[in-house]
Amino acid sequence: MSLIRFKALSDETRLRLVHILLHYELSVNELVRILGMGQSRVSRHLKILTEAGLLLFRRDGLWVFYAVPRSGEAQDFLRAVIPFVQVDALMRSDLAMASQILEERARKTRQFFNAIAEDWDELNREVLESFDLAKAVCAAVPPRCGTAVDLGCGTGAVLVCLLSLSRGLIGVDGSARMLELCRRRFDAEDIARERVSLRIGELSHLPLRDQEADFACINLVLHHLSAPEDALREIWRIMVPQGRLFVADFLRHEDETMRSRYGDHWLGFEEDELICFIESAGFHILEYTRQPVGRGLTLLLVQACRN
Repeated sequence: MSLIRFKALSDETRLRLVHILLHYELSVNELVRILGMGQSRVSRHLKILTEAGLLLFRRDGLWVFYAVPRSGEAQDFLRAVIPFVQVDALMRSDLAMASQILEERARKTRQFFNAIAEDWDELNREVLESFDLAKAVCAAVPPRCGTAVDLGCGTGAVLVCLLSLSRGLIGVDGSARMLELCRRRFDAEDIARERVSLRIGELSHLPLRDQEADFACINLVLHHLSAPEDALREIWRIMVPQGRLFVADFLRHEDETMRSRYGDHWLGFEEDELICFIESAGFHILEYTRQPVGRGLTLLLVQACRN
């Protein structure tokens, strides 16, 4: 097997692909853009690397994403070999382009949510139908909660319900327009006294101090992110030891219209996949349940605590 892997890495283009995908998970079209090659050529190299076990691919509706294995023999092999690879200007340029693509993804997401902020509550009702998500979140808040945080708080429909259950409240969102609408739900006095703090920021780099939160929720947000694992690790950072986490997100589905109508990046997650993301970030799962909602979709509701 090692001989097959060495042979797969003997081509300059395939070595570039592995170097890029060691750092990022990217779609075929994004890799075509980075390498400046035709799709058939790039796909052929991806096939060779995948057959050698050096890449994994993930189908998400009509899209296909590639990355290197995060564990196992292939990862051990790459960890041993890559330090001997001389990173040249072209490979550094590849990473710069990949970083730019992810920044463009994030910028388009912010623009999307700024544009639909006024309609967001109605869009959520269309998906959730009669399910009361805020009630489910509030039921997970521990007694005598200090600081509660809603990550990706949107217009604040859940956040405002947490006010009476915590001594302090923090809402974080990447959309300035969403936060503007969220602010209107609260008394100016609560904000002036900093009982309620609304902060703009990316979920991969949260604008919170280490161990600032006693309770955090992230609802219908992870499927918008390029790297949900990074956000969950950030949430671990801001949580106090044994702090409680509530996650609500879609189970895997095939409704491609969710991309255009709601700005979704992932078409939900497999149950084991989402649980693994949460546990790998350093949380202990307390319980989880499935909740059918509108459009034929199902939510996974997870309660966890920081180890």
